Amino acid sequence: KTKSDLDTNIAALQKAVVALEKGVSGGFLQTPSAQVLRRLAQSAQDMVDMDRQEVLAFLAGGSAEGYAPSSGEITGILKTMKETMEKGLAESTAAEEASVKSYEEMMAAKKKEVDALGASIETKTAQIGELGVSIVQMKEDLSDTQEALVADQKYLKELE
Repeated sequence: KTKSDLDTNIAALQKAVVALEKGVSGGFLQTPSAQVLRRLAQSAQDMVDMDRQEVLAFLAGGSAEGYAPSSGEITGILKTMKETMEKGLAESTAAEEASVKSYEEMMAAKKKEVDALGASIETKTAQIGELGVSIVQMKEDLSDTQEALVADQKYLKELE
């Protein structure tokens, strides 16, 4: 379920508990929150069947098989449901926040890594350029030295 669904369900449970504690459950049964609570009770998979029947009987305004649950029982069931949902929402929110923090830390680390690798590439590219220039100069020096050697050997032959 999404956060907004859980917030809506928790708000409906809170309104129901407040209405029951004030003794105005009849007025609550006419509100949209009662409809939210009815859908919640019907779809709650972790709810005990007996509790579900009691809540639905209360929301129907009548009794199931001649039994009308007291408002104290309903209040207890609704408070338990609300506490469970609030705990689940808090856990989900904490997990989501931890995931976001982990993602942000990972992205910061990856950005630093990319920056470092970019700097390394620039350094190596500069070194390649310098080595290229150095190689060309050495080839020119070699060529000049070979020409000088040929000239010196020629001169040496002339002296002989």
